[in-house]
Amino acid sequence: MSQPSIFTQIIQGQIPAKVRYQDDEFIAFDDISPKAPVHVLLVPKKEITTLEDVELLDDEFHAKLLQTARKVAKELGIEQNYKLMMNVGRDVQAVHHIHVHILGGWKQGEKPGEALNL
Repeated sequence: MSQPSIFTQIIQGQIPAKVRYQDDEFIAFDDISPKAPVHVLLVPKKEITTLEDVELLDDEFHAKLLQTARKVAKELGIEQNYKLMMNVGRDVQAVHHIHVHILGGWKQGEKPGEALNL
């Protein structure tokens, strides 16, 4: 049996994290290697390895994921200037538990890096 992902361990309280948002289905916490002034990871509490494991027609999950990302951005005060990024697949995902990077907090007129490598 494989060990739970680091995100599952955070969700279960086994590993500490600075939690920014939490509800019954999602948790958002600070990235430990931020690529922006504000860099939070939004993670479903249900352990799903990759976006490809979510049924394409599961509109409810996709909608909740994006709605929650918008809610988190608003709570963090970055709702007017932020990026959502997701890596999909074994070769590009550092953690094999679906998650969305919410990046923002740049000053007005400041441009984020041309290519954020996450």
